[in-house]
Amino acid sequence: MSTQPATTTSPSVDERATMPEPQTLTRERLRAWAWHRQGLDGSLAGCTAEQVLARAGWARSVGGANPYITLFARAGIRREQVDADVLAHRILELPAARGCTYVLGRDDFAWSLKLGKDAAEAVRVLGRLGVDRGEITLLEEQVVHTLAEAEGPMDPRQLKEELGDSVRNLGEEGKKKGAATTLPTALGILQSQGRIRRVPANGRLDQQRYAYELWNLPPSTLDDDAARTELIRRYLGWTGGATLKQSQWFTGFTVAQSKTALAAVGAVEVPTALTLAGGDALWMLPDDVGRLATFEEPDAEQIQLLAGTDSLFLLRRNAADLLAEEDQHKPALESLALQADLPDHPILDRGRIIGLWQYEPAKERIVTWLFHGPTPAVTARIAEVEAWVREDLGDFRAFSLDSPASRQKRIDALAASAAAAAASIAPGTAS
Repeated sequence: MSTQPATTTSPSVDERATMPEPQTLTRERLRAWAWHRQGLDGSLAGCTAEQVLARAGWARSVGGANPYITLFARAGIRREQVDADVLAHRILELPAARGCTYVLGRDDFAWSLKLGKDAAEAVRVLGRLGVDRGEITLLEEQVVHTLAEAEGPMDPRQLKEELGDSVRNLGEEGKKKGAATTLPTALGILQSQGRIRRVPANGRLDQQRYAYELWNLPPSTLDDDAARTELIRRYLGWTGGATLKQSQWFTGFTVAQSKTALAAVGAVEVPTALTLAGGDALWMLPDDVGRLATFEEPDAEQIQLLAGTDSLFLLRRNAADLLAEEDQHKPALESLALQADLPDHPILDRGRIIGLWQYEPAKERIVTWLFHGPTPAVTARIAEVEAWVREDLGDFRAFSLDSPASRQKRIDALAASAAAAAASIAPGTAS
């Protein structure tokens, strides 16, 4: 493979990275590279949950099963072990980038809290509703005192009852602004400071019923700039490279903040075949540029069933890039190719989406639509994941309100697409 030298954008990095020729970095090659960087090629087998999350990225948690399948797909970790890790505070669900909740390892707890939405914004909303900062500060201390006196974690309803008139009801105007009472703002501020933490009501991550307990996490020694730099370093490592716009979506940083952080980690701007066609270049860590130059795409199938919110998609929101050209033009997939997020869970082979799936709990089965029919490896992996969902989870929700009834229409659509595909492959055969 021909290569050309490239220098990093950071004046503190003197080494020259070996950059692949742009035309060699095709969509297919970049898919396989991202797959490898995400540890979906078996390279994370035997790792702990902390190690997986450090290598592949934090697992998005919205009351769905994504954290569980993230760890099962990459390292074979079962739900019982994941829940034990949460109980032991080896991994936790915390507000991090953009204020969104992720499951992450303990080495990241303190500094990641600096990345959440500015608590001042929530305070400003309450200020417009006639609540001053002093009232919220007092409520924060009352929450801490109440939790200190409690025999165990308390849910928001219990806290509200215990705090009584200290929690102000903000009426219809408050509801319109997403602040029905003053309690959520106080809880959010305390959580962002590491003084309290949310506890899953039944110890499981695939629901959104929480209680709160005291935590008193020692604060991070990183300032805001250093925390942003660390997130960019992690993000580029998790993805194996991303465009500036993609990094901004995940981090929530401004253009100026993003460029400063990219320079601080010595990121390299790497043109690809997509760049030659008018797309954006990728920003990569210097070491990864050299690794990509010598990366060899795997020949054998590597089949995985993932959640639609897996880091492979969510970190860059580029689901369309993971579809083969011929699959983007299937009538039932044309809308998918234009979406940043997936409506169903994907089945993949070495980074390419080869089908979609949903779980039907009433029949304890996975319903699939494979674009080009099954291979033995695909059939075997579907059976493995189906047994895991049945034994470990009982259902597979995309998010907290994803009930079996609400997803039945999607299940029926997948079954219809699969039947139509089978009929087109074998005309005249009963579907």
